[in-house]
Amino acid sequence: MRRVRLERDLPVPMADGVSLLADHYAPAGGRPAPVVLMRSPYGRRGLFGLFARGFARQGMHAVIQSCRGGFGSGGLLDPLGDEHDDGLATVEWLRRQPWYGGSFAMFGPSYLGYTQWAIAPYAGPDLKAMATQITASQFRDAAYVGGAFALESALSWTTLTDGMLRRFGGTAMWTAPRLTRKAVLTGRPVAELDLVSAGRPLRFFQDLVTHHADPAGPYWSRRDFSPKVGEVDAAVTMLGGWYDVFLPWQLKDYAAMRAAGRRPYLTIGPWYHIDRRHAWPTMVEASAWFRAHLLGDPSRLRPDPVRLYVTGAEEWRDYPDWPVPGVRERRWHLQHGFGLGVEGPREAGPDRFRYHPGHPTPIIGGPTLLSDSRPRDQRRLEQRRDVLVYSSPALASDVEMIGPVRAEMFVRSSTPYVDVVVRVCDVWPDGRSFNVCEGVRRLGPSADDVRRVELDLWPIAHRFRRGHRIRVHVAAGAYPTIARNPGTGDPLGAGGPMVPNDVEVFHSPDLPSAVVFPLCAPRG
Repeated sequence: MRRVRLERDLPVPMADGVSLLADHYAPAGGRPAPVVLMRSPYGRRGLFGLFARGFARQGMHAVIQSCRGGFGSGGLLDPLGDEHDDGLATVEWLRRQPWYGGSFAMFGPSYLGYTQWAIAPYAGPDLKAMATQITASQFRDAAYVGGAFALESALSWTTLTDGMLRRFGGTAMWTAPRLTRKAVLTGRPVAELDLVSAGRPLRFFQDLVTHHADPAGPYWSRRDFSPKVGEVDAAVTMLGGWYDVFLPWQLKDYAAMRAAGRRPYLTIGPWYHIDRRHAWPTMVEASAWFRAHLLGDPSRLRPDPVRLYVTGAEEWRDYPDWPVPGVRERRWHLQHGFGLGVEGPREAGPDRFRYHPGHPTPIIGGPTLLSDSRPRDQRRLEQRRDVLVYSSPALASDVEMIGPVRAEMFVRSSTPYVDVVVRVCDVWPDGRSFNVCEGVRRLGPSADDVRRVELDLWPIAHRFRRGHRIRVHVAAGAYPTIARNPGTGDPLGAGGPMVPNDVEVFHSPDLPSAVVFPLCAPRG
């Protein structure tokens, strides 16, 4: 095992004169060699230090830098806003170091992955490789998923970063979710919830609330690097989780690279965002990637670029691409009597429920940023009057679905401001009902009485086993994952009255509500 020399707290000058601190892990001898760069708002120690030390032991220099405003770095934290300029200034500093070997790569999960996309199209030809995990080139769509505010994730992350810098240090990862849950249960207006969770207004949380009504405006366009993903020349490998909050947009980045003729690698496991189980695969795959593209040793790369864990089958599969070849779309229709099947629906009246924002429909599980998002039993939720539940007969054989999932619902509501939430579950023979994927779409005024609503659910790779049933929920809330819809159209941060909403869901030959699944032939 090679020895590693560590230099801490190196000042890296930014264009505006601010210095950001970095730690440098040098391989034995310290000679010029390729560099792995990590830029983090979460400090430079712990797991990130272990990653850096591991890269240095393989003969690469590794640099971990604290982003602006945290862990000794100067300036003020402006999440997402400074990473383009600061990242490029850091690369220029790297090139001036005597140990810089003429090429570099970037590494890191979540926000550390976003900092990679922020500079990748502009970093120059010496950027040879990127290893990104549970991340995307833009976070806007995850903040306003389906047009609804991702309340729990937004509040927990801003509470986390504030706690790390001001109050709780390394324990903030566990404290922030608890404070967030406490805040959302108070019932106070959204714009005041940071006062409960952090004890003071949090600038980024307030920005998220303010710019909810203008997701295409200048605030977000400055922070959106997705239009340039296809222009990235570096070799990219992506690791994601089926229960991660960023997965749909990570797969859009993959699709953008494929459309541009690139050949990124993609791994998706049975993981959620803060799942410790993806730390080891992250290191193994990044090491193989950097050895191939920085050190000229491709021996550890797998032949097929796409590796997926198929839940339900509980096995890993390799494929040449995503979406996987041989998949065909199949509509499963909502049926009269709360059935679900591939047959077209017969003539029947709509099913109805009332959504009351004062007592919002809760969520059990589902992708959130700082919580365990593995599937959970939904039977308690299915007993509620504000959740419609449609179930298939027991399956006569295994059914595998691998790819994007979308829903097409025909709904009418007593107020035009309504959320449509669709969830797919796997029901076991003993009655347990586990969520597989879900999606939401927030609606505003429309000239149509009955509206056709299309929404994307989380993608899946799942086997529904023989004897199980496929189940679909339709609701109008998923609190606190998404903020409650007051039914008034008032701005997100406002308090004020809340209006109950009577919702009808149609399933007839003319209005055939359905979930569109990616069906493929089961293996084995």
